[in-house]
Amino acid sequence: MNQLPPATPAVPAAAPAVAVPYDATAKQKAQAKTARIPIKIVPAETLKKPDWIRVKAGSPTTRFYEIKQILREHKLHTVCEEASCPNIGECFGKGTATFMIMGDKCTRRCPFCDVGHGRPDPLDVDEPLNLAKTIAALRLKYVVITSVDRDDLRDGGAAHFVECIRQTRELSPETRIEILTPDFRGRMDRALEILKAAPPDVMNHNLETAPRLYKEARPGSDYQYSLNLLKRFKEFAPGVPTKSGVMVGLGETDEEILQVMRDMREHGIDMLTIGQYLAPSGHHLPVRRYVHPDTFKMFEDEAYKMGFTHAAVGAMVRSSYHADQQAHAAGVADAVA
Repeated sequence: MNQLPPATPAVPAAAPAVAVPYDATAKQKAQAKTARIPIKIVPAETLKKPDWIRVKAGSPTTRFYEIKQILREHKLHTVCEEASCPNIGECFGKGTATFMIMGDKCTRRCPFCDVGHGRPDPLDVDEPLNLAKTIAALRLKYVVITSVDRDDLRDGGAAHFVECIRQTRELSPETRIEILTPDFRGRMDRALEILKAAPPDVMNHNLETAPRLYKEARPGSDYQYSLNLLKRFKEFAPGVPTKSGVMVGLGETDEEILQVMRDMREHGIDMLTIGQYLAPSGHHLPVRRYVHPDTFKMFEDEAYKMGFTHAAVGAMVRSSYHADQQAHAAGVADAVA
């Protein structure tokens, strides 16, 4: 009689996948962040970086580690770290940093940005003083203070900005302060009234891209609203330079960038930054083009023809990159050595 082959041991059926519940309090980055955006990110062919898109990679300096240690001791964040800025080594090495206040979880989900999204924690009432102490300890002559979007706050965080400015000026009266603000969506009147109490030395708010791309790149934001924010700030603080920046490589045309620049000037914006968009990951908006240095030079030349007091334009330029030198060129501050 033929023997039957031994029975194959039964393999337990795989357990059904259990959906992980959405935790609004957790900081979401990359795919976890962009997956919930109504506008679907369509994968695109990865473009090879050209030779001019290079960051000089030097060894981290003692100053670099000193700044990181002081930041952690005072429970502070920098946009340099949170947004994975390619210039972090150079800036930290020189003793400059852009401080990010009001936590590290943004209420928006802009798919070009690497800052995490989630339900923000309550404001840290000690943060303004900790920030001021850090700036004093680092002996910084020029600082940039930015923040995540805080749509959960009635003033969008304007009062917290003002308190940070006041505390910094208390401990470092010679330090020049630039703020890079969110758009204070739905709270512009309240926010501007609060900012009157302690205006910065430079008011910066980024338009980021051409209006045609806002639905995809800046969900929840409005191009004209952002322009109006800077125009209205200028109306109550005419002596304070206003500044804005855009990225290239998201699918815009050269003419669209030139039109954004014209719109800026029509709204009284004095200073400009233009840099190359670099996707933080494959889950962010893809790079649609790498802009040639000759085109950046054209943008710079046109900026001065339009009347900008200073234009920082180039592939690796970021809104806060060499902000002290930009302000110096605009007559605001002495350049930091």
